[in-house]
Amino acid sequence: MTFRPLLLLPLLLAAACAKTPAPPPQADRALLIEQRKDAAIAQLAACESGAGGEGVGRSRYAGRFQFEPRTVVAYVRERDGRTISAQEAVAIANDYGQAAALAKYMIFERDGASHWPACSRRIGLNQQVAEIRAL
Repeated sequence: MTFRPLLLLPLLLAAACAKTPAPPPQADRALLIEQRKDAAIAQLAACESGAGGEGVGRSRYAGRFQFEPRTVVAYVRERDGRTISAQEAVAIANDYGQAAALAKYMIFERDGASHWPACSRRIGLNQQVAEIRAL
């Protein structure tokens, strides 16, 4: 049996190409972006209020994101085009799903990380936003 190096060349090239990862499909990229956004939002909620945050206590802030009702009113009007009462704003702030969606809008669509200055610094929120936008 004779050794034929030229016959091995296509096999070696195919093997080398197989190890190069293909860029993720668009759907995978979108899913990765949403997962990263959700993780950043969860970190923010944990930083702001720990495990709880229901209701309006001694302070004027409500929910896990420690929203001021007037902030919720303003951003709901901007995002959805509807006017809500302060009571409705507190209810939205206390509903994690709605509050998280509003915080995500504020941070990723309106550059609103400044509403949470201490926790933004603590969790590196601006850096996370920049990394997510670069994906």
